[in-house]
Amino acid sequence: MRVCVCTIVHHPEDARILHRQIRALLDAGHEVTYMAPFRACNVAPWREVSPVDVPRATGRHRLKAMRAARRALADHSTYADVILLHDPELLMALPRRARGRTVVWDVHEDTAAALGMKGWLPAPARPLARPAVRRLEKRAERRHRLLLAEEGYRARFRDDHPVVPNTTYVADEPPGAPDDNRAVYVGHISAARGAHEMIEAARLLAPEGVTVELIGSADESVKPALREAQRDDVLRWYGFVPNDRALRIAEGAMVGLALLHDEPNYRHSVPTKVIEYMARGVPVVTTPNPPAVEIVEPAECGFVVPFNDPAATAEAVLRLRKDPDLRAEFGRRGHKAAREQFHWPVHAARFVAHLEAWAGHARPSAVMAPAADH
Repeated sequence: MRVCVCTIVHHPEDARILHRQIRALLDAGHEVTYMAPFRACNVAPWREVSPVDVPRATGRHRLKAMRAARRALADHSTYADVILLHDPELLMALPRRARGRTVVWDVHEDTAAALGMKGWLPAPARPLARPAVRRLEKRAERRHRLLLAEEGYRARFRDDHPVVPNTTYVADEPPGAPDDNRAVYVGHISAARGAHEMIEAARLLAPEGVTVELIGSADESVKPALREAQRDDVLRWYGFVPNDRALRIAEGAMVGLALLHDEPNYRHSVPTKVIEYMARGVPVVTTPNPPAVEIVEPAECGFVVPFNDPAATAEAVLRLRKDPDLRAEFGRRGHKAAREQFHWPVHAARFVAHLEAWAGHARPSAVMAPAADH
């Protein structure tokens, strides 16, 4: 197949898009054109893909990126067997030339539920935006194919759509035992993802000789607090690191943090970082979002702490530090559960098979739907 993958919102080295889905397509022998904000993120594309640079959509500055994506899709959709979109914004940017192609929307999140966490969207506009997002989702379902990142997203749609979960690569054998002085976090850093709780926990842990390492890009609103904590030498903030390298840094830590808040979008979304920690034999400390609890408690691979409680987080970390046998056992159990349930190549084969089955078969409603080029 010739697959055109497009994002204007995500980093070009997004783990789900690049390291999982595009890697799976390339390994299966398919050709990939990748439209992404390479220059805006200052990254070089993989040699195996045909890159197309587009601006990045950030905050309220989205129109320029949408227009550029529309032009790029108009140029490249004519030869694509599948157009794989990763942002809801791109549903509004599809040109007329793409309507006869197989368009697949990869649904990463509950967009309407997540609006409350979009700091760039004025609060009075959020209640008005939610119905518009739901209408966009219904139109997308009529016109295109859908892949869902979570089982919990099924209730939003009328039809049954395949789920391609956010899992990870899990080695056959577990890594070495976790060490005794590092607590890590891998992923985007924001207030809703527990940034302030991790900073406060780091301040409590630093006098105990525990280093908190945060690996990921951050929202502008939390950067001042992160920089201050770095100046005070209570944590290390690496900034954005490609997923494969970030996980190599995390490997061997005594604990992986997942301190998501109790937000609607998180109540039915599996935190991928929890699975990534488990896959690398790192014990988990997580807040009680139901999907995280449903993974960690049956696997007996970590602790669940209350929301918004840095002291409880620090206490859990110190408990693991003082008990190397428990750390090692949590690491072994987590790796075993991850290998049995969340090994990405199993899901990768299904993902590729879905696109292969859909290639060249656009939905009739998409072909008939009115559209305009701009």
